Amino acid sequence: MRHGVRARVAVTVVAALFLLSGAVSGQQRHTPDWAKAEEEILRHFQALVRFDTSDPPGNEKPAADYLRQALEKEGIPVQIFTLEPSRPNVVARLKGNGSRRPLLLMGHTDVVNVDPAKWTHPPFSAAREGSYIYGRGTLDDKDSVTTGLMIMLLLKRLNVPLDRDVIFLAEAGEEGNTRVGIQFMVNQHFREIDAEYCLAETGGMVRERGEVRYGTVQTLEKIPRAIDLTARGVSGHGSVPLLGNPIVHLAAAVARVGDWHSTIRLNETTRAYFTRLAEISTGAEAQRYRDVLDPQKVAAIDRYFHANDPAKAPLHATASPTIIDGGYRLNVIPSEAKAQLDLRVLPDDEPEGALESLRQAVNDPAVEVAFAPRDVRPGGASRLDTEAFTALEAAVRRHYNAPTLPIMSTGATDMAYLRAKGVQCYGIGPAIDAEDAPKGFGSHSDQERILESELYRFVRFTWDVVVQLAARR
Repeated sequence: MRHGVRARVAVTVVAALFLLSGAVSGQQRHTPDWAKAEEEILRHFQALVRFDTSDPPGNEKPAADYLRQALEKEGIPVQIFTLEPSRPNVVARLKGNGSRRPLLLMGHTDVVNVDPAKWTHPPFSAAREGSYIYGRGTLDDKDSVTTGLMIMLLLKRLNVPLDRDVIFLAEAGEEGNTRVGIQFMVNQHFREIDAEYCLAETGGMVRERGEVRYGTVQTLEKIPRAIDLTARGVSGHGSVPLLGNPIVHLAAAVARVGDWHSTIRLNETTRAYFTRLAEISTGAEAQRYRDVLDPQKVAAIDRYFHANDPAKAPLHATASPTIIDGGYRLNVIPSEAKAQLDLRVLPDDEPEGALESLRQAVNDPAVEVAFAPRDVRPGGASRLDTEAFTALEAAVRRHYNAPTLPIMSTGATDMAYLRAKGVQCYGIGPAIDAEDAPKGFGSHSDQERILESELYRFVRFTWDVVVQLAARR
């Protein structure tokens, strides 16, 4: 009897080893030749960056045509969805066996506009200098577009069997007109991009002194709103000061907004973010992150962040005065002056509550506080307990030897529209030096750039995540 048990155990072990060796050989069979792939990654990336797809005015068609040609050349089916002729959205799909719901890879082909005179390298040159590639869109978001394209091409060439469809969406209008891009796709063509999971922009790996300290994955985002402050009074001659001068009232209101702090409230993402940040930090810095989790101390820490590290202050709604308009002549006190606020509320905030809180902070009957028109995106969050987030964590550790921090972005992305439809979306990105943005090398800057080696590593990282989530098991 004991011999029979040993025999069955031996057979089970041999079977397990056989399956494991098959899985390993399968992974090796479907591993791209990355040294060879780098030349193609660079070629596609530079070609896409060199298209001037500035938004406004918005002309993504050259990039869309390029993507369509590259995909169709490999036999990958492509659909083009267009609300305006020069602003197409490209959708490509590789079919799986349907045992699991699709995976969507998303990037936008438009970029913010530029002032060429401020650029050292021409903004659409994709110039290589040192270890960097310079150009508008190198970080936002033609790195994602290139990565999505390469993943589709490699999956097709290597004939990777899939349990789920892999969809690539290269969308228009993200930077300035979502009506022609994600809203058009979600409202009129959602079945073509409906997925269980989506990988898109805004996360990334944070490098300090050349080493990746941690990776970030965006799982939710603040919702943008606009607020007008309108001060009204009696106009008069500038030589006679008036207590009711609208500009004086407006200036005081703007100052009060600058010191406004709404209710602090953590969610699953921000709680995990500060918990994990404390674990990889030391000394006073670690203690500050731990104090965020203490209801008795968080208000003081929020004040510290506000003064010293505003990028780490996603604890509540925020309002930044960005535009002031008042007066038309030096010697005339105007009867009206206006300021506009960029309001960002938490995904589960009641916007009316934030508006009322701002009214109370302004506390001036001469100043009207009201919502202004703006492209308001829906709320929604992606969970941390999904196989997609687990796969991302594992890939960050494997490729960057770093922990993963979930983040709530203060800026808006088109993932918001997909989350509202139930898609679990995760924002990822390449490794970027923490000091690049303050030095003027970040997204939307006049010297936007990406480390060439990190572009290649990002493609490899994304490939591993896609294979983990979509390849046949």
